[in-house]
Amino acid sequence: METGFTKWIIVVTVVLCVLLELIDTSIVNVALTQMMGNLSATQQEVTWVVAAYGIANVIVIPMTGFLAEQFGRKNYFFFSVVLFTLASMACGQSTNLWELVAFRFVQGIGGGALMATSQAILIDTFPPKQLPLGQALFGMGVIIGPTIGPTLGGYIVDNYDWPWIFYVNVPVGILAAIFTLLFIRDPDRIKNAIPRPLREIDWAGIFLLILGVGSLQLVLEQGETEDWFESAYINSFAALAAFGLIGFIVRELTAKAPIVDLRVLGKSRNLAVGSVLSFVLGFGMFASVFILPIFTQRILGFTAAQTGYMLLPGALASGFMMPVIGRMLQAGVPQKVMIPVGFLIFFGFTFWMANVISPTAGEDDFFWPLMVRGLGMGLIFLPITTMSLAGLKGKDAGQAAGLTGMIRQLGGSFGVAIVGTYLERSIAQNRISPLAHISLYDSATVQRIQAFTQNFMAHGFSFEQAQKQAYYALEGILMKQVSIITYSQVFAMIGLFFVCCLPLVLLIKRVKITGKISMDAH
Repeated sequence: METGFTKWIIVVTVVLCVLLELIDTSIVNVALTQMMGNLSATQQEVTWVVAAYGIANVIVIPMTGFLAEQFGRKNYFFFSVVLFTLASMACGQSTNLWELVAFRFVQGIGGGALMATSQAILIDTFPPKQLPLGQALFGMGVIIGPTIGPTLGGYIVDNYDWPWIFYVNVPVGILAAIFTLLFIRDPDRIKNAIPRPLREIDWAGIFLLILGVGSLQLVLEQGETEDWFESAYINSFAALAAFGLIGFIVRELTAKAPIVDLRVLGKSRNLAVGSVLSFVLGFGMFASVFILPIFTQRILGFTAAQTGYMLLPGALASGFMMPVIGRMLQAGVPQKVMIPVGFLIFFGFTFWMANVISPTAGEDDFFWPLMVRGLGMGLIFLPITTMSLAGLKGKDAGQAAGLTGMIRQLGGSFGVAIVGTYLERSIAQNRISPLAHISLYDSATVQRIQAFTQNFMAHGFSFEQAQKQAYYALEGILMKQVSIITYSQVFAMIGLFFVCCLPLVLLIKRVKITGKISMDAH
């Protein structure tokens, strides 16, 4: 355990690293259009800039416990910071798309280690009684990072050029690397650990993890672009994902020294339940951040920077709530109470958003719903994290942190994939219903077309051109109304998913946070 100045320098270092890792999951989204132009890439090709990072992340995160034990946690963390920083510089220097994709993959390898290893470092930095505070500070990075990514990215794209979304990582990465060398220390169990000989490393487990989880992430990232299972390409990787994941589970449950010890799930019921709840959390957190910018930019015409500034207060509110929630946990408020309250608050956010969405909605209309979202996320994330890791020590805690981190990321990928697919397909389906009321035999439709035509003629169009523009305008109004209905349905769907998962809370064992962490069956 660390104390005083050293403890808080370590906290600053690891929280900065978590922020860097998670900001980079979303910061590039607002720069894809600019990248397409500068790198001569199609819309389908440029999505690999996002996919490469996510695939590398989700492969590395579950292995971080093993890698930290094998090479020393300080060494591994320092190497990951340096790798992430160098890859960020290389991304900014890329001269073609596939060079950028390759460096994004390398950046994801470094970044994936930062999140799970940071959590393990905080577990060993804080005494058990203060663990909720340490996890609260970690949670600030996890909640704020994906949300401020579009804000920062939008500002950079509007005022500079796309490479600067990567260059901004470099000074922070250098500072984090220096602090790591000076202040972070390995606990005795890692200092005294004997690295496994190469022949005893679970190479089969590593291969199956890369094959299964990597293929699954690729399917989720590229599925909508490739029209899902209509594509032989997606079908092939879905089969590889199934084969790899089944093989990985069997291998890790039977190997003497597994790369990811899945047996830790059997040691703690709370970890098993927490892993499922982490998936739900990732689903809601990433899906809601994904859909709102699309709505505001496509339908309301907001700029990337406007959307980012709109999301920022709610993210900051969530971050600032984390220490408060940590104090509540220390005071004895049970996770079994806080998690369902957080779920219901998040449901309130989705219900509010489903009703706020309209063609005339402005930034002020979203302020309070997003503040409610921030409160709900705080009440969900921290109790799940402390509940999942309570009672686990040493190597088991590192394995658990990696597992829950991977599952949360996969939940986010599933959320984005499902929401994205639902949007595209439901807009087309929802368009059919109002078409029955739009006809040249309908007097209201004819009057609207005539009004549009006269308006365009007043602006200098010929009759034929004005009438054509009138039809386009009517189609635009139709699609806007249909889109609003669909976005409203998506928010309702996310909220319903959270409500359906509420019974899982009944399986949680209550965690008492005292001088040491113990668990009572309830």
